[in-house]
Amino acid sequence: MNKVYPTAQDALNGLLTDGMYIAAGGFGLCGIPEVLIEAIHAADTRDLTVASNNCGVDDFGLGILLASHQIKKMISSYVGENAEFMRQYLSGELELEFNPQGTLAERMRAGGSGIPAFFTPTGVGTVIADGKETRSFEGRDFIMERSIVADLAIVKAHVADETGNLIFRKTARNFNVPAAMCGRVCVAEVEEIVPPGEIDPDAVHLPGIYVHRLVVGEHEKRIEQRTTRGARPNA
Repeated sequence: MNKVYPTAQDALNGLLTDGMYIAAGGFGLCGIPEVLIEAIHAADTRDLTVASNNCGVDDFGLGILLASHQIKKMISSYVGENAEFMRQYLSGELELEFNPQGTLAERMRAGGSGIPAFFTPTGVGTVIADGKETRSFEGRDFIMERSIVADLAIVKAHVADETGNLIFRKTARNFNVPAAMCGRVCVAEVEEIVPPGEIDPDAVHLPGIYVHRLVVGEHEKRIEQRTTRGARPNA
């Protein structure tokens, strides 16, 4: 089975439908599937529910889908760097489901592992627990969280082989792995594709069984918040 596609548009061909559920990898602006996001933007797919740790910034990443009102609902743990996100949510244009960060990652991982739900103490006694089943285990309360199974997962990796085995780079590994796992179909954009056998099996971060399509992309690698320090004064 050939998993390598020439363009992001080709890699997404036949997968996009209005109203679909997408899991997107990335952490801040690190390791986001920017090429695939641009292709979804160009396809004008609408009424999307997107599960992702955050929603990019106003003019980059998932932020461009917000700006074009293609996203109906976000399932996220952090949205602080996107003014348009705040505006749409406060005006009632955008639905938002907040998740604690670890809970969101586990919901994705559980979905990819065939686990329909799990219990966690995170959120007990807060609004996160509203409407959710609560059970006590060994004298401690836990809330039930449903797993995430998305129609499509879009992720960004550093290196892939032609069978879809992926290596992520540093922080980019965080949400890309569970996001890839929970998609019924996973499309990965990568910086480099190598022949089978070129990746040491012990170096594989995500097995190719989870990855259905691959595309090589050129990436901006924007820095979300640049912090600099002045030169040290003479002693």
